[in-house]
Amino acid sequence: MKLSPGVLSLLIANIAMFIVTYMVPGQKEFMLRWFALYFPQNDQFQVWQFVTNMFMHGGPTHIFFNMFALVSFGSILEFRWGIRRFLTFYFIAGIGASLIYTLVNVLKFSSIQSGFLALGFSSETILALLKTGSATDALTEKLGLETLREFYTLYHVSAVGASGAIYGVLVAFGILYPNAKLSLIFFPVPVAAKYFIPGLLCLDLFSGFTGFSLFGGGIAHFAHIGGAIIGFLMMLVWRKNHQRTERITVSDY
Repeated sequence: MKLSPGVLSLLIANIAMFIVTYMVPGQKEFMLRWFALYFPQNDQFQVWQFVTNMFMHGGPTHIFFNMFALVSFGSILEFRWGIRRFLTFYFIAGIGASLIYTLVNVLKFSSIQSGFLALGFSSETILALLKTGSATDALTEKLGLETLREFYTLYHVSAVGASGAIYGVLVAFGILYPNAKLSLIFFPVPVAAKYFIPGLLCLDLFSGFTGFSLFGGGIAHFAHIGGAIIGFLMMLVWRKNHQRTERITVSDY
């Protein structure tokens, strides 16, 4: 497959960030501290992290699958749209995914915090929990260990990855090429994009609300959903405005 210039640039940038983070001695903590996406109330949060987290990844498998999807679907869109329109779409989807993911986490955090306060626990007790990670017996008894763990995790754990932008790309591809046949490595049966992509989104919604994931833990499911929503909305707007596109077929690539 021929790589389009925008996709090639994104590929190089993501690989470069990965190499600096994990292969240059002493850089991992610095890179994650400044470029991963932290919870807004965390002292390590910076506004540019809504963009930079898109170039950070959690490990070889994470970056491989994201870059594989970027090359597979992004090049097709870029050859159809052109580099400017494709990169605009990619970054809006990725930033939108980060914002939606953060909003969901803020709502979860606020809900748990309200529960603390409603039960009569002070702001100082909440702050102590966030700083130390240890809870009093009274907190554990009234709120449960899982709730306390979620509260602490929301505040401290950062998010990385291009998945939000990639999901936006997937949605755009599915709209433009609904009958293209897609398959996963662990599910090698080809399925039309108009069924495959909604099915993938349903899995993310299920995992996001239940916490159960077929793909393992530590996945920002609502970032995936956020990227898909933004991608879908952009496609609606662009179609409504009759943006000019060229006609190509998936088989050309």
